[in-house]
Amino acid sequence: MQLTRFTDLGLRVLMMLASAEAGARMTTGELAQALDASETHLAKIVSRLVTLDVVESRRGRSGGLSLTAAGRTRTVGSVVRELEGAGVVDCSTCPLRGSCRLKNLLDRAEQAFLAVLDEATLGELVDSPTGPFLLTLLSAPRGSASADDPSTFHRTAQTRRTTAAGASPVIEQENP
Repeated sequence: MQLTRFTDLGLRVLMMLASAEAGARMTTGELAQALDASETHLAKIVSRLVTLDVVESRRGRSGGLSLTAAGRTRTVGSVVRELEGAGVVDCSTCPLRGSCRLKNLLDRAEQAFLAVLDEATLGELVDSPTGPFLLTLLSAPRGSASADDPSTFHRTAQTRRTTAAGASPVIEQENP
């Protein structure tokens, strides 16, 4: 099964938010830049994720986006079901719909695909090394080695955090 770009980016947004430190918030603009996506398209995706109660959005100086507690424990499969909508194939206009066995086969394949995605939660997707590497995408300039090559992550680990008081973001750099 091939996911739509909408669902693909939705999952990536959720992974980025799940990798953030507790209390940290990210903006749609930061996520769009890190994911190399249109900010307008990402805003539509984020709006849908907010209605699904997996993302919280706050306005103002200390605002931004964060993953909800419910979002952290949601399975990947449940999110994909919500974002993808209808099944793999639409047989409503097919002349074979009354006697075709393909629809049943495709439905079973889709259920097997989603069953595998149900085995992992969004929080589990960002266990090391994925989560720490995702944070480098926010702090590294586009085209830099640490953003494009995961093997350089261990040489220069960068994380982004926002202080609890909502002050401006701080980049911490750790050189082993």
